[in-house]
Amino acid sequence: MWTIAGEGIHPIDRKSETSSIPISEIKPPSKVVIPLSQHIGAPCESLVKIGDLVKKYQKVGEAKGFVSSPVHSPVSGKVVAIGRFPHPSGNQSNSIVIESDGKDELIDSLKENSNYLNADPKDLKGIILGAGIVGMGGATFPTHVKLSPPQEKKITAVILNGAECEPFLTSDDRLMVEKSMEVIEGMKILMHIMGVRDGYIGIENDKPGAIKAINQSATGTNIKVISLEKKYPQGAEKQLIKSVTGKEVPSGGLPMDVGIVVQNVGTAAAVYNAVRYGVPLVERIVTVTGNGINRRGNFRIPVGTLLEHVIAECGGLAGEPGKILFGGPMMGIAQYSMLVPILKGTSGILIIPKGDVVLEDFRACIRCGRCVQACPIRLLPNMYSILGEAGKPKDAEEYHVLDCIECGCCTYVCPSRRPIVQQIRYIKAEMRKAKSKVA
Repeated sequence: MWTIAGEGIHPIDRKSETSSIPISEIKPPSKVVIPLSQHIGAPCESLVKIGDLVKKYQKVGEAKGFVSSPVHSPVSGKVVAIGRFPHPSGNQSNSIVIESDGKDELIDSLKENSNYLNADPKDLKGIILGAGIVGMGGATFPTHVKLSPPQEKKITAVILNGAECEPFLTSDDRLMVEKSMEVIEGMKILMHIMGVRDGYIGIENDKPGAIKAINQSATGTNIKVISLEKKYPQGAEKQLIKSVTGKEVPSGGLPMDVGIVVQNVGTAAAVYNAVRYGVPLVERIVTVTGNGINRRGNFRIPVGTLLEHVIAECGGLAGEPGKILFGGPMMGIAQYSMLVPILKGTSGILIIPKGDVVLEDFRACIRCGRCVQACPIRLLPNMYSILGEAGKPKDAEEYHVLDCIECGCCTYVCPSRRPIVQQIRYIKAEMRKAKSKVA
């Protein structure tokens, strides 16, 4: 069986609560809040002002740096505010607020291109940049940047990540079941851009419907579907490369260092729709789940839709919420406001009722080694935790802390309930501060 090198974990995933629910629409929002930063890299700059009328798919924020990505309006309507609004990251972010006119009037420049596989790769990358496509697995790295490695980095294969190992989430699963053709055609475009012959799609073996659908759509191509052992974090980028190809990304390195480009299956589908139909990234599939919501499911939701609207469309909260996460329970981000918007990288909304949230103080490390055993890349999380608590972040560097992917396996298995991931983030933040002072 294809699987990750380290131990990993097998958390209760509860995917069965939504995995068989087809993708559906929610009532369009009357207002969207579009952050100018929905990606890794420089925020884009507003192209509109208050009072402007915009059409659906119109670019409203322009990328000014190479590592950046533009944003577009998912509705037609009027710009009613530009300013700082709540952002899922926990801060406030410069955003454009658009009131919908309910007409969904489209831009005039939409044009279909059915001959996309004969297009110049440079032109295709320009389309992907212009469409504002970023990694939709949650990393939100601008896709056009990933597709532009330095010339000395020879790429030999593209891998699509369909593992979706995070518990509770099933949005990628449903995408592969229902839109397998879009995923495969998007993969062909990515392979054409990179000039490679071989493509792989890694899918955990708890998704038989997705494996079947993708296999059928990939028939007659050089795209191979790899059935992966169900294990967390099977979908982490470097672990996926190791599982699929046997290649190990070196410490501090990137996938391109071993000749690989990895994209999410949702990203591939977005690439196809941008290249074939000229449609920018203005919506995504989101799993809404947990005991704290009245109606679970997989929904196609416009980017910029507020959390409060999504919850209302899902029948409201089931009691008092204890925690609301964007993403899954292992790597998701807790939300502090119902006014945060859905972003391009929002794969799920997990709502945990207050009665299910257990809060307890963490205790001293007992040196049991469970975190070391669980670490998928064989690091020493116990040392990071101890050094972080002692306020000695510099000492963690010799233990390769920057290779940590913050998957949360260590925190999950720790019997002392130590906040190891938070301590690792503290160490990394202190190291960045020290580095910036030197620079």
